[in-house]
Amino acid sequence: MCFYDNYKFLCGDYKWGVMRQQCTKEYRIGETCGMRMIYQTIMCDSECTWCEKIAKKRRRLEKLTSDIKRWAPMHDRKHSRERAIEEYNEVMSEMRRLQQELQTRRMTLTIPRRAS
Repeated sequence: MCFYDNYKFLCGDYKWGVMRQQCTKEYRIGETCGMRMIYQTIMCDSECTWCEKIAKKRRRLEKLTSDIKRWAPMHDRKHSRERAIEEYNEVMSEMRRLQQELQTRRMTLTIPRRAS
């Protein structure tokens, strides 16, 4: 069992850090046993990169929504409004894709493995 740092984010996600202690079960020179144990958990003050990307998309959607509402009564801004609606749809689909990937990633990490 090799021991690693573990970084825990505000959103509950985590990532592995650097190796702190290597076990004696070294199958080949320079390789580890493959079993990761937590040496220490380091709490982070930020969210994971996935959540940060989703937050950026949310802020972009809020701005596009306000632009579309602001341009609705203006007839000279028809093309800008149409372009903003198209961009809104693109950003919304990207955000859904990121959320789906994050959900899939979290589900695959939480599924317990069977002992063989």
